[in-house]
Amino acid sequence: MDVFPNFEGLGGIGDLREVIGALLTFVLIIAVLMLIICIIVWALSTANGHHAAATKARVGAWTALGAAVLAGGGVAWMNWLIDLGQQL
Repeated sequence: MDVFPNFEGLGGIGDLREVIGALLTFVLIIAVLMLIICIIVWALSTANGHHAAATKARVGAWTALGAAVLAGGGVAWMNWLIDLGQQL
């Protein structure tokens, strides 16, 4: 049995897929930029002895890393689920 989601079942689903892809790209770019900025602030504040700022920058860096991993892995996970659905 060949099971695959019917992406043409709804009108405008192609546009929706393009919008979601663009938003996912935007989120990934912003998360990577946030990660770079937080790591720089973390390093500078640790070197200058500002431990409160270093703690906030560390939390921001971990949050940005998590967002980048989720945004980057979302497409791979969805493709895996679609492939798994075809095998049923």
